[in-house]
Amino acid sequence: MNALTVQRMACARLPAPEGEFQLCLYHNSRDDKEHLALVMGAVAGATELLVRVHSECFTGDVLGSQRCDCGEQLHRAMRLIADAGRGLIIYLRQEGRGIGLLNKLRAYNLQDEGYDTVDANLRLGHQADERDYTVAALILQDWGVRSIRLMTNNPTKIESLRGLGVDVTSRVALPPSITADNAGYLRTKAERMRHLLTLP
Repeated sequence: MNALTVQRMACARLPAPEGEFQLCLYHNSRDDKEHLALVMGAVAGATELLVRVHSECFTGDVLGSQRCDCGEQLHRAMRLIADAGRGLIIYLRQEGRGIGLLNKLRAYNLQDEGYDTVDANLRLGHQADERDYTVAALILQDWGVRSIRLMTNNPTKIESLRGLGVDVTSRVALPPSITADNAGYLRTKAERMRHLLTLP
């Protein structure tokens, strides 16, 4: 199998409520998914760069679903980057922890029957988390980023990126807002997926 590669296809100015970014689209050699990089400031060759590696969540990012904290994490990361004056968000097209939107909706129905997010995925024949961060490592390499401060609550993401050769020097926490609809989801993240969350 040929090694995975990415190619930066185009970038364009993206004014957002948090500030002005450049949005860059990447094509990867393995499938037809188009991954994105949201860039602010001078990031080429940077050290200690503020970075968020964010997996697509249509329900949370676009529709504002209260079942998760994904949209909130994305926009908090954008604000932190704007405050710092530079940074990079890598938006990976791996919906539902890699199981896709259809199975994510099926998992939601199982969750409404009482299964947690891990058991719902397993019941559908998937792993609890099927995400792959190789594309993120390649996008960082494309920009020549030498080390990062990673905005995440997920230690597995840190371990995965380090395993891919990314120098993660520190973690920046993204504490969630807790609602009636996401409390169980967050508790499962903390108790079963090792997420670094302080919950009541």
